[in-house]
Amino acid sequence: MAEAAPQALALPSGLLELCALLGPSRDSLRGPEQAQRKGVGGPPLEPEVLSVFVPPFVTKEDSQTASAPCATLSKTRRRSFRKKRDKPKSEPWKGLPPEDVTVPNGVDLLALPQLCFPGGLCVASEPKEDCVHFLVLTDVCGNRTYGVVAQYYRPLHDESCFYNGKAHWEPSWPTMGVAGCFVPFAVCVVSKLPYYNALKDCLSCLLTHLKLCKDFEVDNHIKDFAAKLSLIPSPPPGPLHLVFNMKPLQIVFPSRADPESPVIDLDLHLPLLCFRPEKVLQILTCLLTEQRIVFFSSNWALLPLVAECFMAYLHPLQWQHTFVPVLSGQMLDFVMAPTSFLMGCHLDYFEEVSKEADGLVLINIDNGSITCSNEEDVDLPDIPLLAAQTFIQRVQSLQLHHELDLAHLGASTDLNEGRARRRAWQRRLNCQVQQVALQLLFSIFREVKNHLNYEHRVFNSEEFLKTRAPGDQQFYRQVLDTYMFHAFLKARLSRRMDAFAQMDLNTQSEEDRLNGMLASPRRPTIEKMASRKSSALHAVHRRMVVSMPNLQDIAVPELLARNSSLRKVDSTGCGSVVLNVTPPSTYTFKIPEIHFPLVSQCVQAYYSDCVALLSKAMGLLAPDSSVLLARYYYLRGAVHLMQGQLLDALLDFQSLYKTDIRIFPADLVRRTVGSLSGPQRAQAERVPELRRLISEVVDKPGEAPKPDDRVKNFELPKKHMQLDDFVKRVQESGIVKDTNTIHRLFEALTVGHQKQIDPETFKDFYNCWKEAEAEAQEVSLPLSVTEHLDKNECVYKLSSSVKTNRGVGKIAMTQKRLFLLTEGRPGYVEISTFRNIEEVRSTTVAFLLLRIPTLKIKVVSKKEVFEANLKTECDLWHLMVKEMWAGKKLADDHKDPQYIQQALTHVLLMDAVVGTLQSPAAIYAASKLSHFDRMKNEMSTPVPRTTSETLKHKINPSAGETCPHAVDVLLYTPGHLDPAEKVEDAHPKLWCALDEGKVTVFDASSWTIHQQCFKVGASKLNCMVMAEQNQVWVGSEDSVIYIINIHSMSCNKQLTDHRSSVTDLVAQNGTPSKVYSCSADGTVLAWNVSTLRVTSRFQLPGGGLSSISLHDGCLWCCTGTSIVAVMTSGLLCQELKVGENFKEMSTSFVGFQLLPEQDQLWVACAGLASIYIWSLADLTQPPHRVPLQDCSEVSCMIRVKQQVRRAPPAFPSAPPGASLPHHPRLSLADLGRRHRPVPGPGQRENLRDRCREEDGGQGAGGPHRQGDNALLGGGQIRAERVGRGRGEDRHLEGRVNGGRWAEWGCALRAPPSCPPTRAPPKGGPGSQSGPPGGWGGVAARLSTVPVELYPQRFGLVLHREAVGSGCCEVAVRAV
Repeated sequence: MAEAAPQALALPSGLLELCALLGPSRDSLRGPEQAQRKGVGGPPLEPEVLSVFVPPFVTKEDSQTASAPCATLSKTRRRSFRKKRDKPKSEPWKGLPPEDVTVPNGVDLLALPQLCFPGGLCVASEPKEDCVHFLVLTDVCGNRTYGVVAQYYRPLHDESCFYNGKAHWEPSWPTMGVAGCFVPFAVCVVSKLPYYNALKDCLSCLLTHLKLCKDFEVDNHIKDFAAKLSLIPSPPPGPLHLVFNMKPLQIVFPSRADPESPVIDLDLHLPLLCFRPEKVLQILTCLLTEQRIVFFSSNWALLPLVAECFMAYLHPLQWQHTFVPVLSGQMLDFVMAPTSFLMGCHLDYFEEVSKEADGLVLINIDNGSITCSNEEDVDLPDIPLLAAQTFIQRVQSLQLHHELDLAHLGASTDLNEGRARRRAWQRRLNCQVQQVALQLLFSIFREVKNHLNYEHRVFNSEEFLKTRAPGDQQFYRQVLDTYMFHAFLKARLSRRMDAFAQMDLNTQSEEDRLNGMLASPRRPTIEKMASRKSSALHAVHRRMVVSMPNLQDIAVPELLARNSSLRKVDSTGCGSVVLNVTPPSTYTFKIPEIHFPLVSQCVQAYYSDCVALLSKAMGLLAPDSSVLLARYYYLRGAVHLMQGQLLDALLDFQSLYKTDIRIFPADLVRRTVGSLSGPQRAQAERVPELRRLISEVVDKPGEAPKPDDRVKNFELPKKHMQLDDFVKRVQESGIVKDTNTIHRLFEALTVGHQKQIDPETFKDFYNCWKEAEAEAQEVSLPLSVTEHLDKNECVYKLSSSVKTNRGVGKIAMTQKRLFLLTEGRPGYVEISTFRNIEEVRSTTVAFLLLRIPTLKIKVVSKKEVFEANLKTECDLWHLMVKEMWAGKKLADDHKDPQYIQQALTHVLLMDAVVGTLQSPAAIYAASKLSHFDRMKNEMSTPVPRTTSETLKHKINPSAGETCPHAVDVLLYTPGHLDPAEKVEDAHPKLWCALDEGKVTVFDASSWTIHQQCFKVGASKLNCMVMAEQNQVWVGSEDSVIYIINIHSMSCNKQLTDHRSSVTDLVAQNGTPSKVYSCSADGTVLAWNVSTLRVTSRFQLPGGGLSSISLHDGCLWCCTGTSIVAVMTSGLLCQELKVGENFKEMSTSFVGFQLLPEQDQLWVACAGLASIYIWSLADLTQPPHRVPLQDCSEVSCMIRVKQQVRRAPPAFPSAPPGASLPHHPRLSLADLGRRHRPVPGPGQRENLRDRCREEDGGQGAGGPHRQGDNALLGGGQIRAERVGRGRGEDRHLEGRVNGGRWAEWGCALRAPPSCPPTRAPPKGGPGSQSGPPGGWGGVAARLSTVPVELYPQRFGLVLHREAVGSGCCEVAVRAV
């Protein structure tokens, strides 16, 4: 038999925490006549706990009594007790004393009798129907346990027969007892999970046996029932439900949908049957504003069920206060508590509670009414009108009656079949109700995210309230001050991916995604202005800004009529969205039968049956069923723990890394490892998987908790601020996040003063900024004007009314143009787009004896110069127009919309600075923010023509962040990969791996954010590759390979077989599909993508493995000291050692390129300005050396069909490329900066690229075939099509370190080793030969994807730009 689990290990509990039998005490029944008198005319009897059953029911001692007769079953195995006064002294074995039973925390045995008989215990003169009600028990820490209570009646024959356990014959139920006395008893089951329906079904099955058994057998039946439940494990989150046969019913225990969701095992539509939708909204308002709420009903069972439904409606918000949905008559004083609570009482106590307590919201479930205690008015605001109307419409579209769905079906002759049909219907309805409630919360709180500062954990509540409609502000003011909303904010700031965040992601519009990229001030677009005017609902909203106490009295023409006919509403509006909700697929696992007597051997046999059934089910799964497989692993691991097989359990839990890491029980594994004995620990250390697991959960310290995770409300400063404090305050305010911009703002506000900002200056600046925002929100343009503008344009600045040579009006500035909004009859007069401006001047014109400041704008291809007499505004508009003009010029040259967005920020900051200072020096101060205008004037060398024509787009993965993040890896995945992918998600994607394990995903068709930054571990990411068209594999510095599902955008799988940092990945298509991975210690692993198992492994001596490349069934590996070709089995084919070929110099291999058609191997070495070419036929022969002119060092090589091109030499006067005799052309990047080792290449069929620079930046990505490629430069990452495609020649060009530009080719490789830091060559970062900041050196490599997947797409070039240190941007180039 397996070794028992050490006592120190708290085993995972099953479904049962406690089972109790309750009823009247023996002393309260003194003869049948007295019992009848008390039950009929006297006061209720006092209930007591008669027996308690607590797991485990089988202990170590059971092995010694396994062969004992069944009659001694309860002697040593019994984990139960009876009250001592109920046990005859002659039979001491009847139970353990109460002090020997450990009652679970949260269960108060003193209060339990009152809760199990909340209406009192009365003896009846005739049998009554069994009834069930539910409990929620809360301990002092707020942890909840859940109880289900079944009451039943037994005839009283003899007062001693039930309490002394004498074995004598009794007539079976329902024979009448003495004088017609029927005594009520209750069985209470307590569980950690709210399995209301499942446990109700279990107790219903138990009662059928209790009615037929003898009185002295009741305890044994209940104990056996409790033992069964205690052996059923809790199902892990996910699609797997557990089924248990408790004759005559099949009991289903549903799992929670995901780790963030609650268990739903009740009918969520119950409140919708009890209350009109308007009343449901009022109750939700009471909950959201944390009122003191009391539910009333004549049915005890409805109280907790309805209350729990409302708790489910609030998800992911959580009620933070007292929750006692059932109060007995003796507990009514609880409603006098001064704090927020939710309680439930019997309807008989309604008047008493209403008179005794003040400020309560009284909700009558039976008649659907909501009142206040003592006829006082509780200040209940109304839910925002638009959200309320939508909710009402969606609720009315629900089908709430199962009978209507059964009308066309035949009667089911099988009990369990009919129950299964009902469960399926209820599950669909529950899913729809949850969706309706979630959409309500989402519409209420969606815009909260726009006023959060994630870096400093600040919520600007005042600015959020200003954006709410006047009629909604009372509601939001009360909600924003609750504990529930504070917890909600903490979850948002922690970027928790719960149901709310998932809906936010799924409902993002193209504009939302674009706004996520553009870190510019928010202004209403022309499209929003038009919709705001044309929306009739908006007009209603604006008119109804007063309080609306009776939502049900509001008649809205757009809403559907009340669904009084009980038929489904065929709505094409938002209601239809709900009806189309399809619950995710679920699966069931049937728990094996539990055999009795419940001795140790029987329990072990049950565990063995569980393991066998789970293993069989796992063997029948398809390879891609990893989600279901993870649940089987979890259950089998839990069963192994119960068996005492700790190592087997740890192996199962370790398998969750490869299947679904979300359900990994870290705390349980940690305790299990801590309970291992010395021999077990030594055995575990000999198993590689367990050794790694132990290291992960025990040896490595966990993440340190954040010292302060509070949510701070934004407040204006009250003391003087130095630069650092000023940066923090501005970022908290939400005005600007970019640190460099704030530095310039600081310089502007402190011109001529001490370098600090006083509180008054900051307040004036903040008010000026917010006033400008408010004015922009109120801008309303007539249709005759908006038809000339693009739908995504925003009006950012309006001048005062001025005289111009084209009429009188206001000059308006958008992100694209200047136009005149004429007065009188509003009209549109085009001034110029920023692209077409040729000259901007500030001058004066004579008018009588005055000189009037005038702004003159000369436009390309127009003879007439626009003149505007702006007077005092002239100098400011001159600065703003020049800054926008410069920003547009840079945006066009670099194909980077961030320039124009940043220019807009500069312009609005200038306006706020002038409004703040209001002094003669204000214009000079504002000029400190003319960053792009100054940059344009200082740049002596424009962007080269070839690059300007080729560069398509540039994006910034760090947009919206306070500081830029280095791009470590880039990967391009084509669209329409899999039929399982949603249509809207089937676009090509660009994956950007940033520092600290962050990944951002862009839609490569529109270059908008597809998935905001999410975490993949916490270490630097080294490489990425796409596998089987639905997975992205990411190699990390922490030696883990993370697997991201492309469809769900989730990372739930990890491969932990490497023991050192993963440096490269390469995919091999075929059947089965394989991925090869390598790590810095020289380990190479081959993975089966379907099963995620290692099919082969080998070790290269010496370590330092930086890259691998797959060609003709061989893996070519670069280790710095050697380049080796090995078979996929690890058999060495060829080897090229650096020491044998470079004896007189110290160097290492930085990259290689295979030319199999010419039978050549091209190699670049660290610190050498030459390329060395070996013949693949004989690597022992000396190489052919190709020196490179004006080049100090080689970093990488790119193959372009039959050419290899090189970067321009160190001097800008050198030709862009030189043909080498008898060899393909070569182009190299001259690096003057130190490089770290870069993980290696991709394969021929799957192009992927990377780059890395001094700060560790690296990128990867790109789709291509035959010459199509993606390429990364250390400073900027570019990708474009190379070679001939659709009749055109393609090529690459990019700028490398020192401001030089180079033409790049097709197959770039990364250096395996790092040369020492060198002085920058002439024309380095300090030169004026390019944009400021300089770009890092090139170190990249490519991979391909089959071209048939994206036949219409151009090739891409991806790059990153280092502005200062660590700033990264990604650019896309196409020809």
